[in-house]
Amino acid sequence: MSKLRLNVDELNEDFFEDTRLLGITAPIKSYQFCWHLNNLLGYQFRLNNDIEIHLRKKERSYFFSVYESIEPNSFLSHYVYHNQFDGEYLLPEFRHMDFLWLMKGDFVDDEKCTWIKQTINSITGVQLVVELTNEQIKNKGNMVF
Repeated sequence: MSKLRLNVDELNEDFFEDTRLLGITAPIKSYQFCWHLNNLLGYQFRLNNDIEIHLRKKERSYFFSVYESIEPNSFLSHYVYHNQFDGEYLLPEFRHMDFLWLMKGDFVDDEKCTWIKQTINSITGVQLVVELTNEQIKNKGNMVF
């Protein structure tokens, strides 16, 4: 009898196919950050408890909030992850990043990505906005919902 085995690496690669990811350093509350995004960029970010990330480390539970905004008339969805909870990090390799913005489901061209980065940079309290490559992410599985 053969065992079926889930290929986690393949699952992670599929999840991140055709995505863009921004890392944002902004020591402000996540709801305030999303409020600014909604007002400046016209998105409708809302906390989505159904896709909250739950990690167990050292016999403790950690919960990372995820805000979601879906673009009308498009397959493109935007997700803002809070990268820190109670001293732990969703992506420890980016511990200096407060938020991670994942664009998924449809192509995002360089012009739109640049406009988003520039607008985020204009928010009071934002210190850094950079695009991250899939190769830089060591703990991809932590972001998969």
